[in-house]
Amino acid sequence: MRTNFSLLFYLKKQKNYVSGNVPIYMRITVEGNRVEMATNRDCDPKRWNAKGGRAIGSKEEIKVLNTHLDQLQNAVYYAHQRVFDMGLPITADAIKSSYLGTLINSNTLLEAVADHNLKMEQLVGKDYVRGTLNRYKVLERHLKVFIPLKYGVADMDIRTIDQAFLNGFDHYLRSDKNCANNYVVKNIKNLGKILRICMENEWIDKSPFTAYKAKQRMLIAFI
Repeated sequence: MRTNFSLLFYLKKQKNYVSGNVPIYMRITVEGNRVEMATNRDCDPKRWNAKGGRAIGSKEEIKVLNTHLDQLQNAVYYAHQRVFDMGLPITADAIKSSYLGTLINSNTLLEAVADHNLKMEQLVGKDYVRGTLNRYKVLERHLKVFIPLKYGVADMDIRTIDQAFLNGFDHYLRSDKNCANNYVVKNIKNLGKILRICMENEWIDKSPFTAYKAKQRMLIAFI
């Protein structure tokens, strides 16, 4: 059952405000309960449309600001959808936690990667060489950039990682990072190993990596 959910961007003036730019906050409201978060952006009240929750003007800096707010809005809507898809009670706090990647009783992708890398580091010189560990650390750094860039959140619940995520990460490495095909495939396969570990830990029911492997086999077949 859907709930009454809304998002509002507004200016939060200090009590001693006289003039100048004011911090922009966003307020998530569910069934009358609300939470607020800073956007780390500000705006001159004279250039703010309170009803629309956006800055007014055609200058490039205004366009950049409004684009950023649009991205934050999409990220919050995505966070709301994740809470719904996971079957959790939809509250303002749950949406905020989903947005921040800190949902209670959830395991996040970056936590899974960090846990894997820590355990691998403890076995360097025994079961692994340093070079293998370094490749997984590079994967972790890529994900720390990709997730906020693509989804507007710091981390993601492991249960929300799907084929679209893998395709998006693949595209990011090829386009934004200009990585070669073999490098991209190795990073995706390393991520797939971590997702399979998550399956073994029963954090997810199935890994989306199977479809990606099929895609690679088909790609090789046409070369």
